[in-house]
Amino acid sequence: MPLVSCSDALSCRACGDGTMDEKERNNLYQESLELHEQHRGKIEIKAKVPVETRKDLSLAYTPGVAEVCRAIQKDRNMAWRYTLKSNTVAIVSDGSAVLGLGNIGGYAAIPVMEGKALLFKKFAGIDAFPICFESYHTDFVDEVRNIAPVFGGINLEDIAAPKCFEVEEALQDIGIPVMHDDQHGTAITVLAALLNACRVSGKEFADLRIVVSGAGAAGYAITRLLKCIGYNPEVCTMVRDIIVCDTQGIIHRDRKGLYANKYKFILADETNRSGRTGTLADALEGADVFIGVSAPGIVSGEMIRRMNDRPIVFAMANPVPEVMPDVARDAGAFIVGTGRSDFPNQINNALAFPGVFRGALDACAERITDEMKVAAAHALAGYVKKPNREHIMPAVLDHHVVKAVADAVREAAVASGVARDIR
Repeated sequence: MPLVSCSDALSCRACGDGTMDEKERNNLYQESLELHEQHRGKIEIKAKVPVETRKDLSLAYTPGVAEVCRAIQKDRNMAWRYTLKSNTVAIVSDGSAVLGLGNIGGYAAIPVMEGKALLFKKFAGIDAFPICFESYHTDFVDEVRNIAPVFGGINLEDIAAPKCFEVEEALQDIGIPVMHDDQHGTAITVLAALLNACRVSGKEFADLRIVVSGAGAAGYAITRLLKCIGYNPEVCTMVRDIIVCDTQGIIHRDRKGLYANKYKFILADETNRSGRTGTLADALEGADVFIGVSAPGIVSGEMIRRMNDRPIVFAMANPVPEVMPDVARDAGAFIVGTGRSDFPNQINNALAFPGVFRGALDACAERITDEMKVAAAHALAGYVKKPNREHIMPAVLDHHVVKAVADAVREAAVASGVARDIR
């Protein structure tokens, strides 16, 4: 997970929304401990079929289950028809990049992954389960491959960059959707927000000059999606240019040390056409859009005043954004979005991942394609029928959003040829 971009509503609440004083936060933490102790976690497994009679047992287990096994042995796709695979997602993490906590390891990451599983069930009806690895004593990619038969999809979570990129890339051939939500869930919601921000501001999407602050998992995926790099150009509209900044300032082709990080080297090659150098403030000069997935308080009102007319500011650091909404608006920001639930225009991954995986599972998809991600973003944007400056995104707790996204993703899976027919 990116250092300061929440991946779901629960983690955002867990770390505090910035409005609580110390006493209130301490009370919340204590109540959370008591809740988890009382229930011994937040999810459970329940039986779908009765086991009350001898016949029940014979049908669900032995000897009847042998025929089901033989059917799957003949055709592995029958696992989608006969088992839990068709509605099950593994939430896989090594706990190396947990929001606000850093590298806490697999054991300590369990409550966050369990919370994500709760959201999958609550929003999309998906049976998700935490799979937390404590170390890399064996090959991480092989470990994930070996659990794939049980699941219909894999949600990679809270894995530090650049490992998260490498793991996701290496698992695209396992026959089920694998998505690092911190990358693509964030990118999908940002694209949706930006589409509606353009509708409201009158800006042309293809003419946008964008500055992205943060070159980790979220920043990398946002940049590549908005630049339509690696995506099918028939479904993906490219913005004019993007400048990416990290802690050392603007990423550009001549910057020393880029060879040490393959993914920053890629960003340098694919962005910043004008070769601009300098600081984040330099990057924002004349920009149309600021997208922050980085650190709190790094953008000033003066920096926003130097942006283009009707600037769009997505300050998504949590719990404290790169710039507070009131400061941004006072400096002339036309539309302001954050990752927080207590301000308008919440841009949160929880709007994307339940519907994306629901649609992928409904299609029995082999993987998540470019078309499916773009379709999800357009469905999110289109769900808001009359966007305005204070309302460019659906509400995170609006459960109808999932169906809209899932339907679009399922249709895109069929159109892009990755859906299975298990009839």
